[in-house]
Formats: sequence, structure tokens, C-alpha cells
Amino acid sequence: MKLELLKKQLSPKRYQHSLRVAELASCYAPRIGVDPQKAYLAGLLHDCAHELAPEVLLQKCLEFGIVIGNIERKNPFLLHGPVGSQLAKRDYGIEDPAVLAAIAEHTTGKPGMGKLSRIVCLADYVEPGRTFSGVEKIRALAEENLDLALLRALENTIAYLLAEERLIHPLTILTRNWLLEEVRP
Repeated sequence: MKLELLKKQLSPKRYQHSLRVAELASCYAPRIGVDPQKAYLAGLLHDCAHELAPEVLLQKCLEFGIVIGNIERKNPFLLHGPVGSQLAKRDYGIEDPAVLAAIAEHTTGKPGMGKLSRIVCLADYVEPGRTFSGVEKIRALAEENLDLALLRALENTIAYLLAEERLIHPLTILTRNWLLEEVRP
């Protein structure tokens, strides 16, 4: 893999975050039957488009044929997952559909998302560099049940966005509802 390219695309802080997500995702992977190497790769590349300017993200969507809605137009940051997936394919030669999906889906989630996508989404939320209120509780929950921890992470994100009076992507709400049904006994 072209680590030097990733280092050039990301700030040192974002690169270190990506390394922590990769490591944590690879630790979670065996617990639910996912290849740790795929989890590491998806975690490493999940934010490869994170630091692109909003206008560049929007341009890349046109270039890659990514359909965007009103919420993404108002919050182009939400596009770094889908754009990153396409960059991973084009610039890093990633062809594995599960790895590409994990990169694309880590920001908003997606109902029915696969195990690898769920691992990367959760690892991104609870990696050791995160210090926001409530993260320790979700980290502890992840030691017992990854899906329940992801559900709580999505609920925390939704609560935060509501408190900040910000738009919530419909996929995040739909993913939360889907996951709620998945984890119910």
C-alpha cells in the first residue's frame, strides 16, 4: 500500500488518527469473524478524503458520479466517506467491495451495513485519541457488544446534532433504527 501517498494527503494529526482507527478495527475484527488485515486497511484509508476542501469534495462527486442531496451540499464534509472510497479504489488500487463500503459508509452509516463497515464506523468513533464526553462508556460497551456500542455511538451523534441544531443525515437515523432492530433480543 502507498503509505507515503496517504501521509502526503493527510495532516500528521489525521494520519495518526487513521493509524489508531486501523489498529482498533483490526482488534475488533476477529471477534465477529472479519479479516483483521481488511479491517486495518479500511481503517487506515477511511479518512483519505477527510481534509479535502468542500469545493473539491463536491467536484470529486461530479467526477466519480456520486449523487448528492441537499444535506451534502450544505455539509460537504459528509462526502469524505464516499469520495474516499473512490480515491481508495483509484489511487490505492483497493478493489475489495467490503473495504470500499466501509470507507464510504463510516460517516453516516447505512442500513444493512456489513460487519467491516460497522467495525470501522465504531473504531472511528472510539479510537484512543477521542476524548469527548461519554466515549469511555461506549469503549467499555464495545468490549462486550460491538453492535450495541455502535448503536449507542449513533444515538450520541444524533443527540449531539440535535443539541447543536444541525442537520442530521437521513442515513444516520435509518442506520440507528436498523441497528436497534438488529440488537434487540
